[in-house]
Amino acid sequence: MSNTTDKSIYTFFGGRVYLGLAILLAIPIFVAVKFYAESIHVAEDELVSFAATVCFMLGVFSGRYVSQIWASKLTTVPPVLLVGLPFLIIVCIAWLFFHADFPLEGRVAINLMLFWVPFAIISIASGVLIKLVHTSTQNQLREAQNQAAHSKSELNLLQSQLSPHFLFNTLNNLYGLSITEHEKIPPLLLKLSELLRYSVYDAGEPFVPLKNELAYINNYLQFEKLRIGDRLMLTTDIEEMIADEVKIAPMLLIIFIENAFKHSKNTATPEIFVDIKIKTWGNSILFSIKNTYGKEEQSNNLMGKSNGFGLPNVRKRLELLYPNAHDLLVQSDEMFYSVELQLKIPR
Repeated sequence: MSNTTDKSIYTFFGGRVYLGLAILLAIPIFVAVKFYAESIHVAEDELVSFAATVCFMLGVFSGRYVSQIWASKLTTVPPVLLVGLPFLIIVCIAWLFFHADFPLEGRVAINLMLFWVPFAIISIASGVLIKLVHTSTQNQLREAQNQAAHSKSELNLLQSQLSPHFLFNTLNNLYGLSITEHEKIPPLLLKLSELLRYSVYDAGEPFVPLKNELAYINNYLQFEKLRIGDRLMLTTDIEEMIADEVKIAPMLLIIFIENAFKHSKNTATPEIFVDIKIKTWGNSILFSIKNTYGKEEQSNNLMGKSNGFGLPNVRKRLELLYPNAHDLLVQSDEMFYSVELQLKIPR
């Protein structure tokens, strides 16, 4: 029975912290009420002020206790309450000052009622408003945390798919070469080992130094040079990075580069043309890639249908990692397919 009573009291007051804050807040309230009591010439003003202060704090906790029953379901404070409760409090406070200047002559009981009723309304409405705002803020914070956790989980899933996606495509290429140009397999396997080491061990963070990502891209380009041979007409303008401060989401640009090599090899022309530019400008990373392509196949890739994973994955990762901080442009003409991407460098 005692434990139940203690729990009910604890629920009503909300814990020791709230009791401590109430005691601190009671001091200025007592001073204000005492000043009011003196202005209307109340007998034993200190005792009345103490009683009014106690009643006020009990009213605040009562309003808080009653409102928490349905406030827990709110994610935002209804505008009507957000405007109506402060307005009601202000009107009641104004009435108390008006009543102090113009009390009813010879109407002691009515004068007491005209003081205590608005005074009680002020205290209860204050408790309700405090609880609503507090609960609403907590619910919004909880919703934001849940959304962040969901986004992080989704991002981890997307990143976990990157290495298998690259590995499957590469193994398919190696299989084809093992039949027609088996002498290229040993150096390609060495390059593949370097690429997989980065994608498995070094690319687990949301952001990595850009210089590490560029080293990975250069390794991939060397891999493609060995694989394709003289047919490849590759031009690059890749800025040399030294500092670790400039960071980028790992395995982000490689999807565009991989798609460029994948689709440019299916052209009718004997050569494969790929042009890649990566540089920093101000607080942004600028990336562009341009390649020849098989028109029918690449038109499907524009819609994200060719592999079912690469480009849709990149777009989703951009939304999660660079919200309102990226600009992606994908274009094609009679000869070339091009991608331009601008990323704001995370701080």
